[in-house]
Amino acid sequence: MRTPIGPRGRSSGRRHLRRAPPVRPAAGGRRPARKPPKNRAEKSEARRQAIVTAALEEFCARGFAATRLDDVAARAGVAKGTIYLHFDDKEALFREIVGTMLVPLVTVLEEAPPPDIPVRAVIGHFFEVFVQEIYSTRRRNVLRLVMTEGPRFPELAQFYYRNVVERAIAAMRALLLRAKQRGELADDRLMRFPQLIIAPALVAIVWSGLFDRFAPLDVDAMLRAHLDTLFDGAGP
Repeated sequence: MRTPIGPRGRSSGRRHLRRAPPVRPAAGGRRPARKPPKNRAEKSEARRQAIVTAALEEFCARGFAATRLDDVAARAGVAKGTIYLHFDDKEALFREIVGTMLVPLVTVLEEAPPPDIPVRAVIGHFFEVFVQEIYSTRRRNVLRLVMTEGPRFPELAQFYYRNVVERAIAAMRALLLRAKQRGELADDRLMRFPQLIIAPALVAIVWSGLFDRFAPLDVDAMLRAHLDTLFDGAGP
């Protein structure tokens, strides 16, 4: 029997799963209205966030290599020297983008779900988080940036791997091991290759950048179909 992803049935367990924490709004996603900063610390933080936002926009528009700090400063509306008050170089800006926009989502994944929630419902919830908090926001540009620039800048790829990919895979393996011990999985294939679970999410990121203008992809429906493929008949 299919376990729904969404809120239609109690068996989804979604209301028991923690939602992703809000990520610094200036670095991506929807930004609520803010009151004008009043003191020096608030003004400094506002400038820092403006720099991070501008850096992401420049990286996506020009590529990491072609982006100059002068371009970032101009887009952020600050002097170039102001950037160095907060960041040493472009690599530090990239690390800040990953740290504020994606690492908090990985932290949620690392938290063990309640023991009564089936693995299918947990992974379904993760897919919802991906659609709502990554694919539907500018955070997907960070993933695309890593895919396009990682081969030329291995140190950036390594930072992303250590802080996002490696931690996410370890958390997924732990979740799948618990599912296997509870009798929810017939074998250890998904534990050996947890990349199979997230593969369609990466396809969605690539597709959105290359082909979405020609053939828009219903990512939510694709992930639901993937969930069925993974778990229909996967039990013992």
